Amino acid sequence: MNIVWFKRDLRVADHAPLKFATQEHSALALYIVEPELWVQADLSARHYAFLKESLSDLESQLLALNLRLLVKVGEAADIFANLHSMFNISAVFSHQETWNDWTYQRDKRVSSLFKSLSIPWHESQQNGVVRKLKSRDGWAKKWHQYMTSPQIEPPEAVASTDIDIKSDEMPSVEQLGTSSETCDTPQYGGRSRGLKLLNTFFDYRGESYTKEMSSPLTAFESCSRLSTYLAYGSLSIREVFQFAQARKTDIYEQSAPGSPWRSSVRSFLSRLRWHCHFIQKLEDEPSIEFKNLHSAIDGLRENDFNNEHFKAWCEGLTGYPLIDACMRALRATGWINFRMRAMLVSFSSNHLWLHWREPSLHLARLFVDYEPGIHYSQVQMQSGATGINAIRIYNPIKQAVDQDPDGEFIRQWVPELSGLSSLEIHTPWLAKDPPKDYPQPIVEEGSARREANQRLYAIKRSKNFKAISSRIVTKHASRKNTVKRKKPKSSTSSSSSSSTGQQHELF
Repeated sequence: MNIVWFKRDLRVADHAPLKFATQEHSALALYIVEPELWVQADLSARHYAFLKESLSDLESQLLALNLRLLVKVGEAADIFANLHSMFNISAVFSHQETWNDWTYQRDKRVSSLFKSLSIPWHESQQNGVVRKLKSRDGWAKKWHQYMTSPQIEPPEAVASTDIDIKSDEMPSVEQLGTSSETCDTPQYGGRSRGLKLLNTFFDYRGESYTKEMSSPLTAFESCSRLSTYLAYGSLSIREVFQFAQARKTDIYEQSAPGSPWRSSVRSFLSRLRWHCHFIQKLEDEPSIEFKNLHSAIDGLRENDFNNEHFKAWCEGLTGYPLIDACMRALRATGWINFRMRAMLVSFSSNHLWLHWREPSLHLARLFVDYEPGIHYSQVQMQSGATGINAIRIYNPIKQAVDQDPDGEFIRQWVPELSGLSSLEIHTPWLAKDPPKDYPQPIVEEGSARREANQRLYAIKRSKNFKAISSRIVTKHASRKNTVKRKKPKSSTSSSSSSSTGQQHELF
């Protein structure tokens, strides 16, 4: 019997391991709840709730194929060893996984077990990430080839197994001991919900996506909100890409040049490319979960961590209204748009001068769409720890005026400020009658931003900084297919927010 090991691919559509496993043998669909994973510092109860909903949906999908989902609780290597002792496993089929370090170490243990038991383990490519990549040269072409290749059709109904194995009961959050962060108004898991969001985005929600993605006022509705369903594999990124490409063709046929739909579909497709680009960085260098990508940044913030500042940031009590509104919204919903995520990280790293590791774990526990490759790459980028990206320190007052000019979003999430006018709400400490139940600014914005800027640029001018940056560019920066690769330019170039020069820009 073959085993299909489901991990972060909770669907039957476009699922190569399921297709291959059921071609010649009967198959067992398996999901393993690993208690040790759920006590890691980057996971929380809100992730577990979404997982359980997604597994319930997957079970229904599998039943339609005459397959039952077996759920076991324990260490993966122990589960497989036990199953092999009960019946001889012919082979194990799964998708490649690029996730946190714990899963990477677990896969090494499982691989060792399979080799000792002579069990073949067939891992299929899950997205645009390429294993054992020697160079980023040509990666973009490989990505496009994968995204445009045919999707894997679900197998026909398969022969049922006669193995009498009962699923384990899913443990509670308390039994697992995972972090207790839950959502008041969460997204719910399952492929059917992901497909509904995909359709409504391209039917009407996404028309002004390019214009409205930056403001927290409009982003909750105008963004696709598909990131969580991609993170858990309820949808495959290939099917989303091909759906978007088909809609792009329709949009260009039906709309005039300058139509907001044209810009929106282009923006959406570019972000699908970025999705895999950043996960590829973690695949190529797993240490970025823990260490600065650029070694010259080591020691810059680590010894200055202010726990009181960190606590205020986590609780949305910094005295800066948009920072606090975004953190409170994130805590309640499990989601906030990209620009606001970048602002939260920038504020913690630069204004509060906190090393990025602890803030990144706090945000990981809050983001229901937590994807380690994207998460740690972006946190380091916004912290200035990559050494190859332009230094951008967000001014939270300017962002508030730009993205929430009348204070509507702030009033929703920081009710202490609801009585202030639109002119006062962004700087409540300057109001004629400042609210007594809202804190004063935790730091002085202008001086904190200037000091951070000076410290970061001093590092960029240090000896060997450019040489290290050039090596990072060679390993991690994406190339344009149509441009002949040249010697990496200086890391001080600002031609692209995600690159170090024209030859290495990120799509």
